Order: sequence, then C-alpha cells, then structure tokens
Amino acid sequence: MKKLIVLCAVVAAYISISFIPKGDLVVTSNSFKHNQDIPRKYSCEGENISPDLHISNIPAEAKSLAIVMHDPDAQMKGGFTHWIVWNISTDGLIPENFQGGKQGMNSRKKNGYIGMCPPTGTHHYHFTVYALDTQLDIVDKTDKAGLEGAMTGHILAKGELTGLYKKRGK
Repeated sequence: MKKLIVLCAVVAAYISISFIPKGDLVVTSNSFKHNQDIPRKYSCEGENISPDLHISNIPAEAKSLAIVMHDPDAQMKGGFTHWIVWNISTDGLIPENFQGGKQGMNSRKKNGYIGMCPPTGTHHYHFTVYALDTQLDIVDKTDKAGLEGAMTGHILAKGELTGLYKKRGK
C-alpha cells in the first residue's frame, strides 16, 4: 500500500509538471526601461534607428525570433506598426539600428524600422518578441497581419517591453 501511495505521488507530480506552461520571454533594453521614456535618438526627432533589445528565457527548441513594434495609441484604426522583423537569430541580442533578419512592412508601407513620431500626447510603444519553432518563409512585403498569420501555430513563447514617447520639439 505504501508503494502504491508513493507511486501515485510521483505520477501526480510528473503530470502537474508536464502542464506547466513555458515561461515568457524576458525583453529588456539598455536604451530604456519598461514603461519609461524612450530616448529621442530612436524617434523621428533623432536618428530614427531601432533601440537595442535583449531577449532571455528563449526556449532551447526555438529556431528564430520575430519582433513587432506597435503603437496602439495612434489615431488610425488598429494603431500604427513601426517595425516588424522575423528570422532573427536566437542568441537574444538585437543591436541598436538592427538590420538583420527579414524586415517587413511598417504602416508607412516601407520595409524596416520607423521611429516614434506621435502628433500629440504620450504614446505607448510595444516591442513584442516571439520565439518560434521555425524560420518563416514569407515575402518582405509582409505586414503585421501577415506576420501574425504566418506565426500561428509556431509561437513557443513571447514577451514584451513597452516604452513611452512624446514629441519634445526642436
């Protein structure tokens, strides 16, 4: 009887562990902290380059990363997408002014990063990073909706870093 109880406890522990979801990605930057101001350098008022990102807690089975930078506060339906990029190495280091991976179409219908430039008020900029179980085979004209569709069924983990920006003027 004692062996049966121990066996049941071991099986129960194994089953409970197998249902623990994988942890979220941890997304940080040396350029700004979560829910804090993004420096002017990364905006239309500065150098208009992407900030560095550091991703940790990447699942071992991940084959690539993807990033969506989106401003839901923009005064256009669905917000404004500033940057989408996929097929990024899983080393977790995205340098400033990143040109790697496959750069997709932002809301201005141009490939690559476009910096923050809100007409009024403070906007929230969400850098969402996805760990994928594959490399994506999609064209560089892909927009946010197309990337999200291509990632369906391939997302192992995701994480987000949010920054704030308000135009400061010259």
